[in-house]
Amino acid sequence: MIYRYLKKYHEDPTSRVFAPLAEAYRKAGLIEEALVVARTGKKLHPDFLGGRVVLARVLFDQKLYIEVIEELESVIQNAPDNLVAQRLVAESHLMLGHVPNALQSFKMLLYFCPQDSELNQIVQELEDQAYQKGLLPLRTDVSPAHGAFSVVPAQGVIQNSPEVKQAHKINKVERLQQLLQKIERYRILIQFSDSER
Repeated sequence: MIYRYLKKYHEDPTSRVFAPLAEAYRKAGLIEEALVVARTGKKLHPDFLGGRVVLARVLFDQKLYIEVIEELESVIQNAPDNLVAQRLVAESHLMLGHVPNALQSFKMLLYFCPQDSELNQIVQELEDQAYQKGLLPLRTDVSPAHGAFSVVPAQGVIQNSPEVKQAHKINKVERLQQLLQKIERYRILIQFSDSER
């Protein structure tokens, strides 16, 4: 595979074949070669989104997460449905500890892949983590002094709002009721199967 792309690359070093060549190098573990080819190709084709994604993959393998994000900002702006780019940005933010930014990218991925249970779980866990740490701001009512919306940390709103506390309690009770119903159904099934023996 590498030889075929390398042959085409040597025949025309200005072609877009640099992207599959860099990806082949990356998959073969030849990271330095992949980085050189991807960066050279990006200089020749700065608007080629596929080339930027390949370069970002190589940078991600080298744990250069800030560079990955910088490389892919324009890609996800121009093509938000580029799932590889969104995933690389999401995971890079996560590796850097930027939970709200990672959450935003994972939510975009979930938007395009709503049936993906793994993504759904990641989004739920990140939301829980962000709200518990007060990393996500919630908009509150208009501030009379400034005539604009005031922003407060989510954790403060949750701790201070009786309505939010009550909603959380109701949610917990409903989840407990659903769990008890499942247990009861399971118990009935076991009794039924035992009686048939």
